[in-house]
Amino acid sequence: MPRHSAIDSHVLIYDGDCAFCTLWVNRLREWLPVFPDAKTSQSITLDSFALTKDDVEKYAWYITPSHQYAGHLATSALLRAQPRFTLRLLGRLLATWPISWIAAAVYAFIARFRHKLPGGTPACDPATPLR
Repeated sequence: MPRHSAIDSHVLIYDGDCAFCTLWVNRLREWLPVFPDAKTSQSITLDSFALTKDDVEKYAWYITPSHQYAGHLATSALLRAQPRFTLRLLGRLLATWPISWIAAAVYAFIARFRHKLPGGTPACDPATPLR
């Protein structure tokens, strides 16, 4: 019988036009023991997740039945949903002061320059006119 977990009702939403984002979603899917349903922001009805176009252009989102997490907190929530203690601990640390401030700054830096990072393309540039 297949094993079902609470993560079955969780969703990771990311920019599918961004090669850097797609690369990292695929890597995390391979590395993490459990992974939620991943959807591109272009393939969903944003209203059904109470998100706006601006929301999904700025952040990746981790949606659970009771919460919405953006940016570094989405990463934190994804890690906290893992069965391994070390991954859950890392997820908690990412959401705890002062590490949370550092994680937010790192996320903002990566999001801003993702088009220049390995795997990035000009489509990843947040300064590119809306698609």
